[in-house]
Amino acid sequence: SLDALMAVGDDELDAAQAGRSRGGFTTKLHARCDAKGRPLGFVLTGGEAHDVKGFAPLLRMVADKVEALLADKGYDADAIRKELAKAEIEAVIPAKRNRKNPAPHDAEKYKWRNLIERLFSKLKNWRRVATRYDKSKESYLGFVAIAAVKLWLPFVHEA
Repeated sequence: SLDALMAVGDDELDAAQAGRSRGGFTTKLHARCDAKGRPLGFVLTGGEAHDVKGFAPLLRMVADKVEALLADKGYDADAIRKELAKAEIEAVIPAKRNRKNPAPHDAEKYKWRNLIERLFSKLKNWRRVATRYDKSKESYLGFVAIAAVKLWLPFVHEA
């Protein structure tokens, strides 16, 4: 199976979880989905935090054997690549432009990363997820979980 990771950030949340930027307090929602674009897990980090901070908690959410992990350039780090190699998971992560020794990636598999993009698009159809009305991390992630369950419902009969 293929898994995909992505981080999307904006708007305000409580100061305990939010990161400081020029625009105020911001957060980033990191998500993981399966090969069918179904959400598998979410992690919330401060907006100023690098995408690498959201990687470890998402990787620990592994339920099945993952064949390849697709992620954007924000997840291109030696530590992530080493952890994926140790777990025998193919890293389908394009190299950052400033990397001295760019690591190759499978361009055909990388095209499947649009699944996570579409997942975020579906989640943002929920106004409360897109605009982040919730002030606490727990209530925001709770509503993201409710939206994720709603996305899983069409697939329940397959199980």
